[in-house]
Amino acid sequence: MWGYPITERIYLDHAATSPLRPEAKAAMEEGFRIWANPSSPHAEGRKAKAALEDARERVKRALSWDGEVIFTSGASEAAALALHQADAGARIVSAVEHDCILQAVPDAERLPVQECGQLDWEALADAIQTERPLVAVQHANSETGNQQLIPEVYRIVQEAEGLLLVDCAQTAGKINLPECDMAIISAHKFGGPIGVGALLVRDFSMLKPTGGHERGYRRGTENLPGILGMAAALEIDPYWFSSAPSALYELESPCKELGGTWLEERLSDPLWYLQAIAMPNMSASAQVMRFDMAGIAVSQGSACSSGTMKTSRVLDAMQVPPEIAANTIRVSLGWNTTRTEVERFCEVWLELAKS
Repeated sequence: MWGYPITERIYLDHAATSPLRPEAKAAMEEGFRIWANPSSPHAEGRKAKAALEDARERVKRALSWDGEVIFTSGASEAAALALHQADAGARIVSAVEHDCILQAVPDAERLPVQECGQLDWEALADAIQTERPLVAVQHANSETGNQQLIPEVYRIVQEAEGLLLVDCAQTAGKINLPECDMAIISAHKFGGPIGVGALLVRDFSMLKPTGGHERGYRRGTENLPGILGMAAALEIDPYWFSSAPSALYELESPCKELGGTWLEERLSDPLWYLQAIAMPNMSASAQVMRFDMAGIAVSQGSACSSGTMKTSRVLDAMQVPPEIAANTIRVSLGWNTTRTEVERFCEVWLELAKS
């Protein structure tokens, strides 16, 4: 492995962030030329406002969302806005939510998950026996790629006259959004710029206004260049045609033959572009370093917590054996991933597993 010169690095950590699409960059450049504050009443401000509102409608169309859109600085702000300003009672979250959800409402009741990653339905049914609960559940987990059965969750929450907030950071711009009351999106996960996202809300009446911009629901001047870049990225067809995922699946059989673990086998509804793989006899942190030396970027888990070197709380909640959890890395594909790049990853993985 080490005899190969690294001429161009391979990036397989799109769940953390994806590179900026050229179309998004071009849209941002136009946004920088419209430099005025969209809330200003003069001609320059009105021009910026028109571009902002046009982008809002484009985002709605691209996501097939018939509610409202509140632009934010990213998923973390969107989550905090929803969890803090929702006109609801008790906050209830799943145990495998992203850190931005758990940190926004540290006192919220946490719902356990099954070994397959799905919510514990009985625990959910018991927890929502309260007045107008707000339930926060991710569409797909950022470490394992497992999708929650949102239609079933939404049915249960609606029967309790509650609200459902879905974190769609890993799925927006890639697969269809689920039906829900509020949804979180993050532009840099699908080829838009870093530092912009949105909270989708079915109706403004679900939130308590705080004053400021965005119809009075968010303070701070809108990031117009970023918003235009996000809208442009969402309007591009996703990468369904890519052959890269099939190349990754070709690793599954030899992986298991060598004593590795393909975590997708235990998941109830996995994504095709994000895989969690455990290598025998090598820690995840060691693998990340060895892959990096070979010119390949992968991760140990969520970028917000992978630097802690602690065992994944997501895998722990799913009752993954500690010896497997400690050896699990995340491989996530994106809009510019090629089959050749994935084949090289598989080649290096096998070399490391056999060493």
